[in-house]
Amino acid sequence: MGRLDEVDLDLRLSRAEQDTELDRAWSRLALLRLRLGGQLGHDVGPPVTVVMEGWDASGKGGCIKRLVHPIDPRHVRVVQFAAPTPDEKRHHFLWRFWPHLPGWGGMAVFDRSWYGRVLVERVEGFASVAEWERAYGEIEAFEKTLVEDGMILVKIWLHTSAQEQAARFERRAGDPLKRWKLTEEDWRNRDKRRDYVQAVEDMVARTSSVAPWHLIAAESKRYARVAVIDTVIAEIEAGLTRLGLELPA
Repeated sequence: MGRLDEVDLDLRLSRAEQDTELDRAWSRLALLRLRLGGQLGHDVGPPVTVVMEGWDASGKGGCIKRLVHPIDPRHVRVVQFAAPTPDEKRHHFLWRFWPHLPGWGGMAVFDRSWYGRVLVERVEGFASVAEWERAYGEIEAFEKTLVEDGMILVKIWLHTSAQEQAARFERRAGDPLKRWKLTEEDWRNRDKRRDYVQAVEDMVARTSSVAPWHLIAAESKRYARVAVIDTVIAEIEAGLTRLGLELPA
């Protein structure tokens, strides 16, 4: 946990360093996933949910791709969340996330999450002040329910500077294979960065008591990819230890 301005955006890895570190991290993560799934002669372990949030163009997709790379696709679920549908809006904002949460022995990676209520919905006015203010307590209670039931909940925010984000937008705009990722809304959101910074700071400060936020420098995509996997490994190992379960050697 910490403030965005305390994140060291100078952290970088060369391609060779990234490849070496990924090989190391993938081996450990694959072993831990087999342990959680009950494939190493043990009962199944606790469920794992990784929540991936971050600035537009911060590299969430690339980090998720590397995170799940060593895992059998039958043993992990990646779920992407966009704006709620009209039917989903008829329910409490947390309702649509419940069906995608893993049970014991399972693992899921959420590309965006329930934190939309206190980020985009707050800044863009899609939720009233009363609704997003109330959401902090609702989220904490929701996560407390999950964690007390044994879930290992890993929350990651990928942080980039405004300058790096603008450069990535420009590169996307000039690449016909990546242009689809860029929308007019992305450009508009840049004009509200100060509001989004305040929303992220409030989110980190008010929703870290149950499951802390991990603020990861993503100015270097190579560094962020390794840091995300190492963070998930550390949280899984801590969760197994907390529950008194044996770690794989």
